[in-house]
Amino acid sequence: MWVLHSPQIIQPPISSLAVKQRTSIIAQQSINNTISINPTNNNPLIQSLCKKGHLKQALHLLSSEPNPTQQTYELLILSCSRQKSFPDAFYVHRNMADNGFDQDPFLATKLIDMYSELECIEYARQVFDKIPRRTIYVWNAILRALTLSGYGVEALRIYRRMNRIGVPCDRFTHTYALKACVVSESVTSLSKKGREIHGRILRHGYETHVHIMTTLLDVYAKFGNVVYATYVFDGMPDKNVVSWSAMIACYAKNEKPFEALKLFHEMVHQISDLSPNSVTMVNVLQACAALAALELGKLIHCYILRRNLNSTLPLTSALMTLYARCGKLEVAQKIFDQMDKKDVVSWNTLISSYGIHGFGMKAVRIFEKMISAGIKPSAISFVSVLGACSHAGLADVGKMLFRSMAEHHGISPSAEHYACLVDLLGRSNRLYEAAKVIENMRIDPGPKVWGSLLGSCKIHCNVELAERASSQLFKLEPTNAGNYVLLADVYAEAGMWDEVKRVKQLLESRGLQKVSGRSWIEVKRKIYSFMSVDELNPQIELIHALLVELSEEMKQQGYIPQTKLVLYDLEEKEKERILLGHSEKLALGFGLINSSKGQTIRITKNLRLCEDCHTMTKFISRFTGREIMVRDVNRVHRFRDGICSCGDYW
Repeated sequence: MWVLHSPQIIQPPISSLAVKQRTSIIAQQSINNTISINPTNNNPLIQSLCKKGHLKQALHLLSSEPNPTQQTYELLILSCSRQKSFPDAFYVHRNMADNGFDQDPFLATKLIDMYSELECIEYARQVFDKIPRRTIYVWNAILRALTLSGYGVEALRIYRRMNRIGVPCDRFTHTYALKACVVSESVTSLSKKGREIHGRILRHGYETHVHIMTTLLDVYAKFGNVVYATYVFDGMPDKNVVSWSAMIACYAKNEKPFEALKLFHEMVHQISDLSPNSVTMVNVLQACAALAALELGKLIHCYILRRNLNSTLPLTSALMTLYARCGKLEVAQKIFDQMDKKDVVSWNTLISSYGIHGFGMKAVRIFEKMISAGIKPSAISFVSVLGACSHAGLADVGKMLFRSMAEHHGISPSAEHYACLVDLLGRSNRLYEAAKVIENMRIDPGPKVWGSLLGSCKIHCNVELAERASSQLFKLEPTNAGNYVLLADVYAEAGMWDEVKRVKQLLESRGLQKVSGRSWIEVKRKIYSFMSVDELNPQIELIHALLVELSEEMKQQGYIPQTKLVLYDLEEKEKERILLGHSEKLALGFGLINSSKGQTIRITKNLRLCEDCHTMTKFISRFTGREIMVRDVNRVHRFRDGICSCGDYW
């Protein structure tokens, strides 16, 4: 929280004597070009030196200029920002104060921007506090500085103060306030704040302003409020490529990839005067990757190449993600190898690509190679490599990497990193060690950490720790039905049916519904979606008949339907029917019927692949001689000849 300072400029980190000594040193330095000093007016020469990047020489002349102008100070401030020089910036600021320019509203906006660029936000706030006649530009400057520095809550306090005292806001004010919502911490309260700003935007007549409405759309998208984002997008009378890209991104990043691709199709085929840019294509590729739509992704890749959009690093990383998630890991590796420049995002993408395929040690070696190449790992780098260790059962390697974060790379572990560590230990059936990690955390565990423990308890049927984790999750996420379902699954595995009934009643009493299983499959460049126990597909009878036939053949080979997964008091035959209605099985049956013999079948699932579907898919891959790729929420499963690439560890 910000504390208001007195309207005095706070003590600089360098003394006045040091400033004078530095100025003296500058004066004694040799200058390549002889400067003719005119004691009456050096302003034009100072301005010229600033424009050419000769800040030190400009400062030397400033010390002997008795009447610096507003334009001179403006160019000096901009030059200090460009050269990222705080001592010079503070020297210019002191000189302005000495000459009575420190309260000039125009120059105040430049000073605030400068201190923001130099990451000295407290100095920016001091400049703001000292200005008695604040124009809208001064208010906007401090809003922008606070927002860009990550002080969203403080920026929103400024915005609220402006509205309270009647400062007339313009389009920039509303835009910075909206962006402040995004960089703030409390999602729930600030989602509401975003709606309040939305109301003010409408009251002030900015609903036709494309930039403001696009920013508003982006705010709703980041908070996962797809309904509001769609409402804003549909209501925009004019839409530019940024608006379309923002809405496509909203769908792609909020688990609606199908809708993202439909909107892109509409943009390309119905809006003749708009050309998708690289940002658009990154989001489209993310949607293709989410659906494992390889053939459609290839078409998008060709489109990108034809329009010469493939030179940006984010787009290249998105292409790597597409091919990796569609099972074409070798293509992702080739794209990475051909990159002229590789940033940390590119390396992270490659690490996570190998991780989701279960190649944990390969991912670790790539991580080590990245460090050897001089690339500093980011927080996401550790999420990627820890996740890779988790999928491969490399618990001790993961623990070592976790310790190295703070010890060798200066990165404090976040809740997400702890969630990775808990998942890593939990999957390896080191559940009590994982629980100990949570007890010793220096930060609040949060739902991700407890969720990792509960998920591991489900895998290994640990009732005691599952109850401990779920009790925390019910407090933190009272409306998340998935937590109740996981606990019920643990009780069912343990044969505690009274407890299963109790959890189901609790779920119903709170009006919560479990997330329905949903799967997607691409056949002949078209995406088909299946819901669990889906009866709407025109081929559903044919699909059921095929699955029943395969199930009977598998039973003769030792397959036993895992009816314990059905949490209802039903006869075994009815439970088997429900199991055959799982969305991934329906998608698989559809793929077997509608694809060519020998062709790889690719399916995407929105939840974890259940044990029965995993077992049945292994059998089907052997019976049909087909390669089947299923990507669930955790990793990629490749089934060949009755064996899964995960080694039954997922």
